[in-house]
Amino acid sequence: MKKDLRPDIWSVIAAYGRIIIHRHQSPDGDAIGAQVGLKHIIQENYPDKEVYTVGDPAGRYAFMDDAVMDDIPDSRYEGALAVILDTGSAALISDTRYTLAADTLRIDHHLFCGPIARVEVVETGYESCCGLITALAVEAGLRIPPLAAKSLFTGIVTDSGRFRYDSVTPETFRLAACLLEQSFNPGDIYRNLYSDDLDAVKARAAFVQKIKLTTHGVAYIYTTKEEMAALGMSTFAVSRGMVNTMADIRGVNIWVNFTETEDGVLCELRSGTCNINPVAVRYGGGGHPKASGATVKDRDTAMAMLNDLDALSGQASPKKGK
Repeated sequence: MKKDLRPDIWSVIAAYGRIIIHRHQSPDGDAIGAQVGLKHIIQENYPDKEVYTVGDPAGRYAFMDDAVMDDIPDSRYEGALAVILDTGSAALISDTRYTLAADTLRIDHHLFCGPIARVEVVETGYESCCGLITALAVEAGLRIPPLAAKSLFTGIVTDSGRFRYDSVTPETFRLAACLLEQSFNPGDIYRNLYSDDLDAVKARAAFVQKIKLTTHGVAYIYTTKEEMAALGMSTFAVSRGMVNTMADIRGVNIWVNFTETEDGVLCELRSGTCNINPVAVRYGGGGHPKASGATVKDRDTAMAMLNDLDALSGQASPKKGK
């Protein structure tokens, strides 16, 4: 979406006295950072408005300031604007009551899979939803208070893989620099993000031992419901938390983490070189070209997905003698 054709989200926000901010289920740093960051930008620049954040608990990211969600009755949605952040599919939105709102707005950086809200700002050129929100605020000349800046910076850091992923652009660093000017200590963020207790380190080591490779070098881990019960870990900690134990294996360009739950098999797909998003979409998911996800009904379907990823890896591998 070109900037000069982009809907003016701030005029939409200005039109409503009550704003309720949603994001995707099982939130990551970008989802929580976008929620909290936007909330405090609105409160700073539109102090007369009521602003709420809703959804399931922050989990791993509960250390972030103001990450405890609001518990509000359905009546709060009457006459309100629901803002949906960092969500590529309606099925992934945490708290479906956004449909009760008088109006809806989505701000997202995932690949577009169809409309969710009346007003849509979906721009895949940003490494994170937090980066997009920062850009929208900076371009509008709005004040970004320190708590909002810290939250948005956290989302940029996590969704860019500490500025390592190829979604990172010069704009990423320009926006991060703008946030760092708002007087918060980034060391507080890194200490919480990248320190673990001994049990977590041992758990990660156990998952490394579970890694298997397909014929064409796709790395994968499969965790059954029985194994999940024995581990005593959250679904997020296993599914999203362990996928990148496979990220830095030489010769592996695609990796996937399968986690059985009562609702199906969670599939976290990642790649360093290939566009794995079409495979995720084929199985009802979505995301980014090199980081996508889906939930499938059973192990057989998960293995069918793995075969598709293996075929994709085979197509991308250099042919011998070339």
